[in-house]
Amino acid sequence: MDGAVKYQAKKKPLLPRIKKYAGFYLMFIPVLAFLIVFHYMPMFGIYFSFTKYTIIKDPIWVGLANFERLFSMPNFWTAFANTIELSVVKLLLTTGFSVVLSLLLNEMVNVNGKKLAQTIVYLPHFMSWVVTASVFQLILSPTTAGLVNSVLLNLGVIDEGIYFLGSSKTWAGAYYMINIWHDTGWGTIIFMATLTGIDPGIYEAAAIDGAGRWKKMWYITMPALANTIITVLILNLAKIMNLFESVFVLQNDAVMDVSQVLQTYVYYQTFNSGGIPDYGYTTAIGLFRSLVGMGLMLVCNYASKKVRGRGIV
Repeated sequence: MDGAVKYQAKKKPLLPRIKKYAGFYLMFIPVLAFLIVFHYMPMFGIYFSFTKYTIIKDPIWVGLANFERLFSMPNFWTAFANTIELSVVKLLLTTGFSVVLSLLLNEMVNVNGKKLAQTIVYLPHFMSWVVTASVFQLILSPTTAGLVNSVLLNLGVIDEGIYFLGSSKTWAGAYYMINIWHDTGWGTIIFMATLTGIDPGIYEAAAIDGAGRWKKMWYITMPALANTIITVLILNLAKIMNLFESVFVLQNDAVMDVSQVLQTYVYYQTFNSGGIPDYGYTTAIGLFRSLVGMGLMLVCNYASKKVRGRGIV
């Protein structure tokens, strides 16, 4: 109690403290302005999701009509299901491959070789999705100019070229493969950081007890990585509704049934609808997506508290 009284006595008034740290407050102003303009002010646009709003007319209040229209559209539910499927499978695959790759890199003894390998696997992440899509459209081209089809034809595996990015049967597999190539290397950074934090003495003690490389990995490395793996999965699960760029640059009219996601659905409804877009309807889609994302965030926060003992927000 005495300590609390002394602390209150020593606490300076607000104005002198602001003057003392004026530089920090000035540096915070641009960040605050950014948050207000791009994160808080757009929230007032929720109003338009309950209106019929075209650019040539003022908004007309329609209540829940946009949501009734939304939930009655089969294309919307297809896009919603595709969003969940593509995001979750991509998350599991990239996380799994990141763990395997980080374990392989961690086993490399030569330091220079290890640094070179890390640099090579990190590089794809810095390629824009537009460039990545262009490269893989060439590699997966259905003609003999396509590397994959050329190899398969020469080996006699197939009789004619396969249009991997133009068939509903093969598009998803190609999409996952491209995402693994693009994101796996970057994802290893977190796991490599965890691996470098493991006490080498534990491995030495295990070696004295006769443990081989496989047992060290299974009984020491994997338990140390387990909490990080769960944390990465939880944090990324909350962002699965934000899928857009990687899908948009790889989709085409022939595969819309498997590649259409909520973000691309909103894009086409707004800019490719063949008439004057109804911004009230597309705002309703965005609000629904945000509510689902918020629900996932709450679920992930609860899961994080159970696993890590603290939430993510």
